[in-house]
Amino acid sequence: MLVSLNAGAETESYVEDGKVLQSTGNSTIPLRPNEEAEFKHEHAVVDPEMVASMVDMSIRNNTERRKLGFFSCGTGNPLDDCWRCDPNWQRHRKRLADCAIGFGRNAIGGRDGRFYIVTDPGDDDPVNPQPGTLRHAVIQDRPLWIVFKRDMVITLKQELIMNSFKTIDGRGVNVHIANGACITIQFITNVIIHGLHIHDCKQTGNAMVRSSPSHYGWRTMADGDGISIFGSSHIWIDHNSLSNCADGLIDAIMGSTAITISNNYFTHHNEVMLLGHSDGYVRDKNMQVTIAYNHFGEGLIQRMPRCRHGYFHVVNNDYTHWKMYAIGGSAEPTINSQGNRYLAPANPFAKEVTKRVLTNEGVWQHWNWRSDGDLMLNGAYFTSSGLGASAGYARASSLAAKSSSLVGSLTSGAGVLSCRRGHQC
Repeated sequence: MLVSLNAGAETESYVEDGKVLQSTGNSTIPLRPNEEAEFKHEHAVVDPEMVASMVDMSIRNNTERRKLGFFSCGTGNPLDDCWRCDPNWQRHRKRLADCAIGFGRNAIGGRDGRFYIVTDPGDDDPVNPQPGTLRHAVIQDRPLWIVFKRDMVITLKQELIMNSFKTIDGRGVNVHIANGACITIQFITNVIIHGLHIHDCKQTGNAMVRSSPSHYGWRTMADGDGISIFGSSHIWIDHNSLSNCADGLIDAIMGSTAITISNNYFTHHNEVMLLGHSDGYVRDKNMQVTIAYNHFGEGLIQRMPRCRHGYFHVVNNDYTHWKMYAIGGSAEPTINSQGNRYLAPANPFAKEVTKRVLTNEGVWQHWNWRSDGDLMLNGAYFTSSGLGASAGYARASSLAAKSSSLVGSLTSGAGVLSCRRGHQC
């Protein structure tokens, strides 16, 4: 088996078992935030941020590019309606990259590169990974759309340190990353992770690990997160099943932003999701994360998510289990909870959805936390705060929330999907 890494333009190709296969790509890479021009004008409105956010919202909610009229099978989940109803999804894998919404909507992953087929589940040498392994794929310095030849369990010896412009696409096979190190997204951009079982991640480190074809270096101990996002942007984590890791299931810290976490199924874990490094790390004030259409299921305790500093849109998720609380935070995050379903546990002392961590009421009463259209079941309640500043909530709004009565159907496909060639997923 030969893997081709030569750059492609509009036609990508890869070699499998001696046969050259092709796929057609299109469109361009979006501007990065620091490439966008800033304009000033004498007729500027009083609150330009609000006007800009309103225009941006209308663009985000425009579904024309997804051609829902042709592909929609009526689930109401805009991410899934974009691609799942196509029985030829396997021939159109890269269409997924045009389906993201929320703050991570510009994550294109490896859309503009070639396919890479992972044929070997091994991870014998983190410094010199073998061609055909997942580690060899993710470190390449060109865009790649990574798929898998067959079902496999990948036990990583050290962190899987990814490079920019990569998609890991587990559709059509059953891929577990388990019982070892897991995924690190550090100081990179444009990553899509879709369709993986990620569980039983361990602490690893104090070892040499390669991060690109030209660089490897010493890694200290890793926490054992399922997916660790560190100083990175334009990230989309979709339709994965995560459970039982040494630290968080998904953590985003150290200035990470432009992230969408959607359609995932979280179970059997304590500290599920940390968004924001520390109360003193002020660079996280620019963090924007969308958490949409996820199922927070059995065996969860807290941090769904736990937020610091930034702007967080928690929309149309299904919370069926928690033991301590669902949504927590410190350091004045803005939390916009819309259209979720919160089912409180039987414990009469754990009915509250929210928790302000190590902060007295005289401080947190000014934080902007709101519940808008949420469905509260079995005594669940959300403690709102703040004056509801419109500009703040505009920065914590990333898509149009649907009615909480629809959450069951919106999240019915959360987690890894069962996709078969020639059939809708």
